[in-house]
Amino acid sequence: MNASEQIDKEIADLADWRGQTLSEIRRIIHDADADVIEEWKWMGTATWSHDGLLCVANAHTKIVKMTFAQGAKLPDPDKLFNAELEGSTRRAINFSEGDKIRARALKNLVRASVELNSAKAKNKAPAARKRPHV
Repeated sequence: MNASEQIDKEIADLADWRGQTLSEIRRIIHDADADVIEEWKWMGTATWSHDGLLCVANAHTKIVKMTFAQGAKLPDPDKLFNAELEGSTRRAINFSEGDKIRARALKNLVRASVELNSAKAKNKAPAARKRPHV
């Protein structure tokens, strides 16, 4: 099974609000970035990448956790982050049953994560070799 099929299966196996929440998160990520790459890592975690890891989403018993790999560096004017706030790298959003996903704000956060990764990737690109003067 490829990563997208694994995520499809995970959503289908979660026949409650968690599956619906994970499905909505996934839709918003794809709306925010048409070039996002879905991956299935760490023995059962849905991940999304673009020039590096953007975010992961996991269904737990009472929450669906969406963790941004570089969340501490992202602007969060809509105050979506509500977990892992003390770390220097990651930030997370815990969704509980009945929570409304603020799609516009989450889409903006995903786009900011893509921009951050793309800027880092651009800075890591090797400089063009200069031709020696003859």
